[in-house]
Amino acid sequence: MEIKVKAIHFNATDKLQDFIEKKVAKLEKLEENITKVEVTLNVVKPEAANNKETAFHLFVPGAELHAEKTCDTFEEGVDLCVDILKRQLEKQKEKKSGK
Repeated sequence: MEIKVKAIHFNATDKLQDFIEKKVAKLEKLEENITKVEVTLNVVKPEAANNKETAFHLFVPGAELHAEKTCDTFEEGVDLCVDILKRQLEKQKEKKSGK
């Protein structure tokens, strides 16, 4: 699985990148066929509360899943996006097994 982290308007720290990789690894437990995950982190100007946008694009065979959140911190955004993607992956599995 390939993980790409793109930080816009700032440089992502190693700690933040490690955090993202750890969270994405949990998704891989649900679906082992994840080919690529693209994470976009953006600091929205002007500086205010809830100015950190986190977006995930997750690619699995036959589908592309997307989650996006705006929060106070990137860690919070990553957590929420991963939760959304978990639900989407579970629905995807149900569809496959239901056929």
